[in-house]
Amino acid sequence: MLYIVSSPIGNLKDITFRAVETLQTVEKIYCEDTRRTKILLEHYHIVKPLESYHHHSDYKIPSIVKELKAGKNLAYLSDAGTPGIADPAGKLVAAARQAAVEVVPIPGASSVTAILSVAGIYANAYQFWGYVPTKKGRETFIKELLVAKLPVVFFETAPRLQKFFTQVKELGGGSQWFLVGRELTKQFEEIASGTPEELSTHFATPKGEFVIVKL
Repeated sequence: MLYIVSSPIGNLKDITFRAVETLQTVEKIYCEDTRRTKILLEHYHIVKPLESYHHHSDYKIPSIVKELKAGKNLAYLSDAGTPGIADPAGKLVAAARQAAVEVVPIPGASSVTAILSVAGIYANAYQFWGYVPTKKGRETFIKELLVAKLPVVFFETAPRLQKFFTQVKELGGGSQWFLVGRELTKQFEEIASGTPEELSTHFATPKGEFVIVKL
């Protein structure tokens, strides 16, 4: 059985009892980054075999599926939040399901739903677009973002945040309203809303991880 376990997005307390129990009982844990997952496991005094599986680890899928078919109970965690959302879990889950392995979701934290919960909108319909492209497709992404009819949740990195707001203004989105969450659930959490100009000023020296909603 493969357990897809949601992990905290910052605050180590943001994990469910069921997730901790699952990690305590599985035979092995695969994760996107062993260094980050070790911090979580040590916090909850969990000692289990740990192995990485990330975007460049597709070659490991056959051996992981072989373990599952042999009857092992395994868990997978992404760097933060719910696996399968802008991370490599999807391919592993698809392979497991194709091999008739039972896949069980262990729900929990997600920066996407966290930011939507404080957006002040009726989010019965929205879109998630992942990361803003670094180069190819970046301008197209922003143009389509500005005409999207539904709220759009997406990620941008700190080094490119100022560039993003500048491009939005250049492409005619100067009056568009955004909600920005920085370092959600962490010590220096910050949530601000406004136009690109206002947010560019507010986050003049951006640091940390950002999740954004085009309202």
